[in-house]
Amino acid sequence: MRVMVAPDSFGETLTATEAADAIGRGWLSARPDDEVLLAPQSDGGPGFVDVLATRLGTVKHLEVDGPVGRTVDAAWLLDGSTAYIEAASACGLALLGGPPTLQSALNSSSFGVGQLIAAALGEDTVNTVYVGLGGSSCTDGGRGMIRALGGLTAATERLRGVDLVAATDVENHLLGEFGAAHVFGPQKGADAEMVETLEGLNRDWAAVLEFRARRDVAELAGAGAAGGIGAALFALGGRRESGAAVVAEVTDQQTMIESVELVVTGEGKFDSQSLRGKLVTRLAAAGGESGIESIVLAGQVLLDAQQLESAGISRAYSVTEFAGSIEKSMSDAGNQLELLAGVAAAEFEPRR
Repeated sequence: MRVMVAPDSFGETLTATEAADAIGRGWLSARPDDEVLLAPQSDGGPGFVDVLATRLGTVKHLEVDGPVGRTVDAAWLLDGSTAYIEAASACGLALLGGPPTLQSALNSSSFGVGQLIAAALGEDTVNTVYVGLGGSSCTDGGRGMIRALGGLTAATERLRGVDLVAATDVENHLLGEFGAAHVFGPQKGADAEMVETLEGLNRDWAAVLEFRARRDVAELAGAGAAGGIGAALFALGGRRESGAAVVAEVTDQQTMIESVELVVTGEGKFDSQSLRGKLVTRLAAAGGESGIESIVLAGQVLLDAQQLESAGISRAYSVTEFAGSIEKSMSDAGNQLELLAGVAAAEFEPRR
């Protein structure tokens, strides 16, 4: 049997590539005669560059200012005239050096993302820049990124004639109940009072962006992605594409799906948000259209059997449940995922 192993990243514990390798090893330990095709995926968040680099381009490294000032090594990808940048590599939650706090929620900056864009623009061949958005620690509306590019006027001029793309599957606006601060702020260490502070700062910033761009970029779908970096990219003339679709095209996802009999995918937390067009359920839907069965291995599974069935998922396995605790599922993530994949493979029975 041919099996496509196509997970997203598992939060801060495993990249998509690491997760795919672990699942592949585990699956073959129980079903050694199967043919396993590794196809790690990303929706623009952590692992975006890592996944794309398995198929195209040259990886470049740059020392940039991290989210809280410490220098970090960030990777980006150059493929001919196209540059692929991952915001999380410069301002991701994993770069905080510990759990997010009120202070980091307020002070985390996207400055390093601007440094990566500047590096890409320094290549004579580049006329297209994709910026993968997701997994950021900041809610600065892209202010740091703009500052690194020399300010709004200078940044707009530097990007004139460049096809700038915000690669994200997040559709949230910058402001309001479903905006960057209210929805994602708590994940980044903000309490209720801090959420309102961040909202106020971004409201003021949105007015600046609107004046410069001559349109209300804060209201565009995806403006709230990566703490509002989406809005800043739109103000610089950028447009939005699905991050998952970008990766799917590069990895020739549909052709691979049609060549296999099972899709095994996964992510850190498989919950109600996963049902809103996130990568895992999009993969399952694509497989279902071709009559291909899908199963999920996730750090946590918070959906019931009816929800799984409606999403086209045959079965979902929880690493946390298998490991016995959240702590062990995170500290020993690779081994636990590999062992769980072996269990899933041993229990798998193809539909007749």
